[in-house]
Formats: sequence, C-alpha cells, structure tokens
Amino acid sequence: MLHSISLGLLLFGVWLLLSGFFEPLLLGLGVVSCLVVVLIAHRMDMIDREGHPIHLGWRIVIYWFWLALEIVKSNIDVARRILDPKLPIHPVLIRLQASQKSELGLVIYANSITLTPGTVSVQVETGEILVHAIAKEPAEALQQGDMDRRVSAVEGPAEGGGKGEEAA
Repeated sequence: MLHSISLGLLLFGVWLLLSGFFEPLLLGLGVVSCLVVVLIAHRMDMIDREGHPIHLGWRIVIYWFWLALEIVKSNIDVARRILDPKLPIHPVLIRLQASQKSELGLVIYANSITLTPGTVSVQVETGEILVHAIAKEPAEALQQGDMDRRVSAVEGPAEGGGKGEEAA
C-alpha cells in the first residue's frame, strides 16, 4: 500500500511539474489520471520493491551525488585521453565480481558503470559483470571496488524471499 501511495504522489508531482496548471478542473483531472495509472499498475502487479524502490530512501540520493562526481571526473579523463595523444587508449575487457544481493542492486551497479564515461557494462550475470574500459586505468579503478561497495551500501541488508533471490 505504501508503494502505491508513493507512486501516486510521485506521478502527480511529475505531472504538476511538467504541466504547470493550477486550475481546479485541471488539477482534478491530473489526480484522476494518476489514480488510474496507479490502479492499472497495481492490477498488473507492477508496484513492488524493484519497480518502485522507495526502500532505498536517502542512501540512493547520497549515492547519486557521489556518482555525479565520478561521472564528471571520468568525463575529464576521457576528454584528456582524446585530446592528448600521449595518454593511452588501450581498450580492455575485465570481469568484475559484483557483491550485490538483489537484482536491483546488480542493475544499479551495472548502470552506474555504463553511466561513467570510459566504461560500459557489456554482460551482466549474477555475481559478475563483464566491462569494456577505454584504458587500463579506468578498469583498475573499477577493480578497486569502491563503486561496488557503495552500491552494496545503498542496497542495504538482504531481504529473504524476494523476486530473483534463491533460498539458502
């Protein structure tokens, strides 16, 4: 129920932000349209911890700020590699061990790698990600595991019996 209410409020907030209408009739129609979408999503059983992960809370917001800084640093590194012929561009493929406990955590990790310029997640499997990097240095930075640890911290403790998780 909490996920449905949160989704409805989020949808209405986005609708209000994008429409900019504040007349009573249009606000009412916006509320009705958001309720219809939530009811359809609920009937389709699409409102769950992975489809609408409100359980991540403030941890994900803090992670976004860290990821934004990493994206800026990687942008600068890639631009320098392109503009300076002395800096090496030697593409490499590496396999990273992923310590995430859920599919959502693994997706966040793989997408974070791809969002960071100079690296792309090529293949994602349970516990492992194949990554293409523009050079050895970005690959080594990923192998140090800082991003993996941060995504695992965002993910939080394991929840038993969820979708895509195997029972012990």
